[in-house]
Amino acid sequence: MHSFELNHHARISLAAEIHSRPFLQLTAPELLTHLAVYPDPQVQQELSPQALQHNLLAALCAHFGVSPPTPESKYFYVDFGPCRLKWECHTEFATYTFAQYADPDLSLEQAFAQMPIARIPAAWLHRLQGKLLVAAHLVLDNRSQAASEFAHEIQHLFKGHALAGSRVMQGGEFWSDFVVHADGFSRFVIRDVDMRAQQAGRLAQRIFEIETYRMMALLGLPIAQATTPQLNAIESELVDLATAMVASDDALNERHLDRDTDAERLLLEKITHLAARIEKLSLENNYRFSASKAYFGLVHARIEELREQRVEGLPMVAEFMDRRLTPAMNTCDAVANRQEALARRIANSNDLLRTRVGIVQEMQNRKILQSLNARAAQQLHLQQAVEGLSVAAISYYVIGLFAYVAKAAKEFTWIAHTETAVGVAVPLVIASVWMGLRHMHRRLRAHEKD
Repeated sequence: MHSFELNHHARISLAAEIHSRPFLQLTAPELLTHLAVYPDPQVQQELSPQALQHNLLAALCAHFGVSPPTPESKYFYVDFGPCRLKWECHTEFATYTFAQYADPDLSLEQAFAQMPIARIPAAWLHRLQGKLLVAAHLVLDNRSQAASEFAHEIQHLFKGHALAGSRVMQGGEFWSDFVVHADGFSRFVIRDVDMRAQQAGRLAQRIFEIETYRMMALLGLPIAQATTPQLNAIESELVDLATAMVASDDALNERHLDRDTDAERLLLEKITHLAARIEKLSLENNYRFSASKAYFGLVHARIEELREQRVEGLPMVAEFMDRRLTPAMNTCDAVANRQEALARRIANSNDLLRTRVGIVQEMQNRKILQSLNARAAQQLHLQQAVEGLSVAAISYYVIGLFAYVAKAAKEFTWIAHTETAVGVAVPLVIASVWMGLRHMHRRLRAHEKD
């Protein structure tokens, strides 16, 4: 039996996953341009994000006469000639990293003027309009310069902005201000002091990932800022509803049950509307807040992989991100937590109000039952009165029949006086009829109990 026949159907693809996103092979000096394309799903509705990313890549490959990868591909590397491309497709975005070799005598200023983006067709770049989330240039430099001379060149390059810098991966140095410059690109500088083989590619990818994941994490901040006024309005309305619920406690009495029920139902409609609004916000925001939290974790993970050591007088990347990025993420977390807490408070108020409506309805039902009991008592009294009349009527007819019998008996000389016989029969008939009706009522009540 061949070994491949024993394999799980996904073994090969799963085993290859660890090799699916290799680092670029970089040898200083190199120039790199990194683009992160994020199509807005609300704008691009006719195609899925992955299909849109593959269409963009296919158009770029067509310009350079290169066959594009299959639509299922998540990674693609190709040498266009003027530059090299590493493309990666993620869940929400795709990255394009262009690399080219540089003249070893170029200054940093000259290097940033000759970036690979100049080799990319303008028509293709125009297709990225409204989709570009990250655009960054990186110079991998290995010139031998005095530290003071290099520091002066760095300060001139970043135009006096607040810098983050550190010694990274035990052989490199990194500088950036994480600012979008006038050309629309962020600028990163890596100095190869004593890096081993393939370290430069790993370091460049880590830097680009930090910038990309940072921007993806910050996508939750505008949503958090826009959600805060809506939460304030919902919270204010909930306070008003709670105040109205407390005020209606004093009016909750048996004399105004109909009016109280209408008021409670109106409050219930309002709080149900609040619950629907907060649920809509949760459905719209929860994914973005969760994604921001996940990207924030990836930023920290990539920073730890840099193994930073301090450059005197400059904050490290970890400190820079902690001061600039962490407050934004805390804002997203606070809004997400407040959203969940407000939903729970609305649900609690809704349960409380439904309980109160149930109590009012029970009070109404009790009032109805009391009314039914009163009516039943009235009917009983009426029935007893009717029973008295029934005894008299039945006795009257029975005595009338008895009178005819007595008259017939007198004709046969069986009795001498008709009036005497009728008079004696009257109390006996009345007593018999009354006792008969009583006996019948007792039997009916006993049957109902059974």
